[in-house]
Amino acid sequence: MGQFTSKPDGVAPRGLPRVRFSTGEEGPPRYSPHHFDASSRQQVVSDVESSESERRGSRAELRRSSIYSTLDLVPQLEHYASSLPRQQSRGRPSLEALRKAFDQMEVGMEEANTTDSGVSSQPATDGGNEESESQGPEEKVPVRFGWVIGVMMRCMLNIWGVILFLRLSWITSQAGIVLTWVIILMSVTVTSVTALSVSAIATNGRVISGGAYFMISRSLGPEIGGPIGVVFSFANALACALNTVGFAEVVRDLLKEFDAVMVDAVNDVRIVGVVTVTVLLLISLAGMEWESKTQILFFLVLLISFSNYFVGTFMPPSIEKQSQGIFGYRSEIFVTNLYPDWRGPEGSFFQMFAIFFPSAIGILSGANISGDLKDPATAIPKGTLMAIFWTTFSYLAISVTVGACVIRDASGNMSDILTGNTTDGCVGLGCNLGWNFTECIQSQSCEYGLANSSKVLGQVSGFYYLITAGVFAASLSSALGFLVSAPKVFQCLCRDNIYPYIGFFAKGYGKNDEPLRAYLLCYFIAVAFILIAELNTIAALISNFFLCSYCLINFSCFHASITNSPGWRPAFHYYSKWTALFGAVISIVLMFLLTWWAALITFSIIFFLFGYVNYNKPKVNWGSSVQAGTYNMALSYSVSLTGVEDHVKNFRPQCLVLTGPPNQRPALVDFVGSFTKHISLMICGDIIMQDDQTRPQDATEWLVKWMNKRKVRSFYTPFSADSLRAGAGHLLQASGLGKLKPNTLVLGFKTNWRENSPESIEDYINTIYDTFDSNYCLCILRMMDGLDISDQFDFEVNRGFEPDESVENEDQQSPERESADDNSENGDSNQIKTVFQNDQGKKTIDVYWISDDGGLTLLVPYLLTRRKRWHRCKVRVFIVGDEQNLEEGRNKMIALLKRFRLDVNDVIVMTDSEKRPLAKNLSRFVDSVSPFRLYDEQQEGVSVQELRQSAPWKISDKEFEAFKLKSERKVRLNEIIRRNSQHAALVLVSLPVPQSDCPSALYMAWLDTLTCGLHCPVVLIRGNQQNVLTFYCQ
Repeated sequence: MGQFTSKPDGVAPRGLPRVRFSTGEEGPPRYSPHHFDASSRQQVVSDVESSESERRGSRAELRRSSIYSTLDLVPQLEHYASSLPRQQSRGRPSLEALRKAFDQMEVGMEEANTTDSGVSSQPATDGGNEESESQGPEEKVPVRFGWVIGVMMRCMLNIWGVILFLRLSWITSQAGIVLTWVIILMSVTVTSVTALSVSAIATNGRVISGGAYFMISRSLGPEIGGPIGVVFSFANALACALNTVGFAEVVRDLLKEFDAVMVDAVNDVRIVGVVTVTVLLLISLAGMEWESKTQILFFLVLLISFSNYFVGTFMPPSIEKQSQGIFGYRSEIFVTNLYPDWRGPEGSFFQMFAIFFPSAIGILSGANISGDLKDPATAIPKGTLMAIFWTTFSYLAISVTVGACVIRDASGNMSDILTGNTTDGCVGLGCNLGWNFTECIQSQSCEYGLANSSKVLGQVSGFYYLITAGVFAASLSSALGFLVSAPKVFQCLCRDNIYPYIGFFAKGYGKNDEPLRAYLLCYFIAVAFILIAELNTIAALISNFFLCSYCLINFSCFHASITNSPGWRPAFHYYSKWTALFGAVISIVLMFLLTWWAALITFSIIFFLFGYVNYNKPKVNWGSSVQAGTYNMALSYSVSLTGVEDHVKNFRPQCLVLTGPPNQRPALVDFVGSFTKHISLMICGDIIMQDDQTRPQDATEWLVKWMNKRKVRSFYTPFSADSLRAGAGHLLQASGLGKLKPNTLVLGFKTNWRENSPESIEDYINTIYDTFDSNYCLCILRMMDGLDISDQFDFEVNRGFEPDESVENEDQQSPERESADDNSENGDSNQIKTVFQNDQGKKTIDVYWISDDGGLTLLVPYLLTRRKRWHRCKVRVFIVGDEQNLEEGRNKMIALLKRFRLDVNDVIVMTDSEKRPLAKNLSRFVDSVSPFRLYDEQQEGVSVQELRQSAPWKISDKEFEAFKLKSERKVRLNEIIRRNSQHAALVLVSLPVPQSDCPSALYMAWLDTLTCGLHCPVVLIRGNQQNVLTFYCQ
């Protein structure tokens, strides 16, 4: 069957979209897909040079349609360049587009994909996060390296550092050949396991510049990645200083041989070191191309140097070499040097390990320049593992050969040769080889031998100065490699905007986006530590920093594996999550075994930087394994909760809050958040009417952002429905998960109910009735100036709620309304301050516990007083009683509250609640209800049923008289509330439960009467008649 291609004139797309790396607030980085295929870059150039018709033909080929539709495209690489789950891919039509008519879609696709005929769609540079614009066809392509030059050779050069030539022979003399092999293999074990973890992470998606920092941060998130980026960059700068000091020591010794000392031994190292690192900086500033050529030269020098050394071990030693302790391969020397001979304060196994370990830290040198590799996913695993293999072989071979050829102590004095067969009084292995080094051994003044000279490898070799050239090449190549790695890692960290004040160093220059500013910063750090001029001190510091980095790299691999995230699909399969965990644990153990104080300092720095990032919450989303782990834990705990029976001691008010768009009712959101944050579930339900077309399509996303910025711990659930009642009913049934389901409905009060349509009132009251019928708790919040601030926004609120108006004091304006006006002018993301965000001071929270609802009326104010803004408020409880038993009723309530362990001592008994209300207040109530009455008894000849047919929501005279006493009680209670609670911070009143035959308009009038005339927020609250408080332990 043939494949159909889309029409070039109708739906011709862009050939290769321009995709740039973005670290803005909108989401995680987006990667250009072009680097997977080298031919894609050539294709772009050819598009520029080709004619318009040829370009259209190639684009049509790239956008081949599927057999289902000309609009439905076959899978293509460019469609998967985005890492955002809900981001629409360029070129791929949406489901809505596929559902539309073919003619409409073809026009839309033509408009979306037609580009200017003179403009080429250039992909972003391989760095991914580079700030430079798309390069024109006349510019040079950035330098990219393969796995041999870019990774293997670079890693080998950094591993073959100054320790190999200056310290390995000394370590062999101290630890012996066996323990030296153990030290080497221990180091290689840590680095090999880390290399496996790096290989797995590097092959799990595209790795851009940033190396270890990029891999850790994208795996464990910015909280862990940020601190390790700082520490790892600093460690690379220290490693540059380490190798530069090693080079400077060799130069100083050469100067001594030629009597050309500049100042003294220490200051000569400092002078040579600063000059050397300055030259290396200039090479780095020249660009990666020059740096790479320099590294190739160093690599060739090292190979020649190694060949010179191994050839020298087979050459018969001269008398001069024998006086220096070099005798060629001898079994007695080999056997003697198998065992340790600890000397001096540094003579211990872990001290030797601490000094040697920095020689193995170069395994990340290739990964650190991942942005300059042709194919990082292939180059990093292959190059790193090959480098570890060959360098390990070389370290083992050199330690064995030097331990088999050189004794530990020698004087270098050719007169110490034994002329006869007498060895009386002779001490040391040299006696068996015809030399008497007894005098220097006993006086500990020997200057030659494994234990005393750092030039042993040069003395053993065929030509001494070739080894010196090898030392120069090893130290300078390692220093240059670390000097390049540190700025590139730090540049990536700066571009992520995790820490303040470092963005200055993020800027790149040239075709390879060189971090020139970061180069200078690394240079000054290296110079500062070069001035220490102590090789062993610097090596001990570096060991901790790199071990910490290795620990987190291994933990990243383990954590990504253990979370079972579907996105963890590394192409490198030769790793294990348990070996990664072993690598992480052993790295921490080694940190404390080597230098415990440095380990404590390192972790203190990590925790400090972690705390800053965790507090600051950078706006990045990298799909880290921490997110996957959080999901797994949430899912596991949610499922495990389903098997746990509810207990009154663990009751929490889990609230479904009908806020509409949450930013339009901030007071309602803040009130519920005040007693649910970090305690229980809160869901902001937004019931969208079916005919409401005024809401933007991305409303859900920015409403969630609004809540996050307001630090409201709540879910947001929009739901389309025909009415408030239907939407609330569905939300009550469907929202939540398992035990994490709402048990309390929270509404805003419908203050302007008199002006609303009868259907709207009926809908609102029926929502309350349904809540009671479903055995849910209920809260209704009323503010003096209302809850709704939708007049400040472009689109309207849904019909389930209407803007509130005050019943009394209409000429007054509330504090939150004033704040709303101020904030709307500032445009601070519509973050309007409400009364619930203010410190309430020593005001009172008045609780009118009229009916026993199970204790919810008391639990909510208790939870409020646990908050900082409310903790100084005094809770007063008002109960109904009579004058005869006033004290008894009060004491009983105090005793009950004490058994509930609630700190409430102010209990007020209302003895006048059954008195008749004032005439003016009763008259106002009657007037408020009068528009909703039938007045059927005043209309002769007309039956109630006939009047009901025209106005079924109205109250008959019989119903009004039947509920008259209850109405008067509500009016009287309002008088008591206004008399006692005018200056309260919050008033909570037991919500009356209506009878099934109570008219909705009459019940609405009751709620209005109970809460009118107060300046403070009023909450009508009712539990579901089940205990939420208990004084029992079990």
